[in-house]
Amino acid sequence: MDRPATDRPRSVGIAWYEPGDYPRIRDAMADSGLPESYATWQMSAMQVEREVARSGVAVTRVRIEPEAFVAWCGARGMAPDAKARAAFVREAHEAGA
Repeated sequence: MDRPATDRPRSVGIAWYEPGDYPRIRDAMADSGLPESYATWQMSAMQVEREVARSGVAVTRVRIEPEAFVAWCGARGMAPDAKARAAFVREAHEAGA
């Protein structure tokens, strides 16, 4: 079910990785679901970013550094997985990171 346009967020955060961090973030995540290659991930992430922006929602890239993410998960008793990644991005975005 689509939400009415008035319920659409003004901005959203999306997970973003630096090329040098990518292999470590894939290794750190229990169920990364991330493509093997950074280039493949980046192409897909940029497409999502463009589509969201076209809908009128501002997109903020939230960088996920592997060690900081794993520490954040540990402090919250969460496994470093897709659910934790979404929570990390949401929290960082809401904090204005």
